[in-house]
Amino acid sequence: MLSFVTRSTGLRRALRLGTRMSTKQMQAVCGDERRYASTSEENRIPKIYTKTGDKGFSSTFTGERRPKEDLIFDALGTTDELSSAIGLAREFCIDSGHSFTDQLEKIQCVLQDVGSNIATPRSSARDSHIQKTKFSSQAVIELERWIDSLTEELPPLTNFILPSGGKSSAALHVARVVCRRAERCVAPIVRSGETDPEVARYLNRLSDYLFTVARYAAMKEGNAETIYKRPE
Repeated sequence: MLSFVTRSTGLRRALRLGTRMSTKQMQAVCGDERRYASTSEENRIPKIYTKTGDKGFSSTFTGERRPKEDLIFDALGTTDELSSAIGLAREFCIDSGHSFTDQLEKIQCVLQDVGSNIATPRSSARDSHIQKTKFSSQAVIELERWIDSLTEELPPLTNFILPSGGKSSAALHVARVVCRRAERCVAPIVRSGETDPEVARYLNRLSDYLFTVARYAAMKEGNAETIYKRPE
């Protein structure tokens, strides 16, 4: 039996950041140890658990160990939650035959890059880390273009609306509020200089997109949005 050790923050984080890292960088991402074993007849099968976070610490892309409640991991976890919420909303939108589902998939991919940037705190990053996880402002421009295009087809908003308008729309509203929370989590680490300000801009614009596309989904499905009425 052969065995070898690779180093990572855990399989899930390595996979999240994998599109931005080489194999060697994934192995060096954060100082945790994982053991794989195989025989000549079978492939190496990684275990989903590493036990390296059992004492309440995890690692950044730069290799720095921090408590799990650190603001960096709070922002990372909320961004992951946001992607999951969008993924669920996208499934409803696919079932309803909406034309914008490719946009939602692309957003989930961009959120992987957002996570990579957050996981690279500037206080412990080398230039190579920063270049590898740099976040482009082009993603913000694309969101604005999508928002403008969708808005052209929507009726003017003259009242406060409640999350409603069918399953697709309501699920997109859930994603929107998770996005707002992700933005709040990112704000302090941007102010401290640990994360690229473009990440905060992207999340701010993304919440506007999710609000707009939720209304668009309701309109396309012919579902009425619930108007806020002051209780008597």
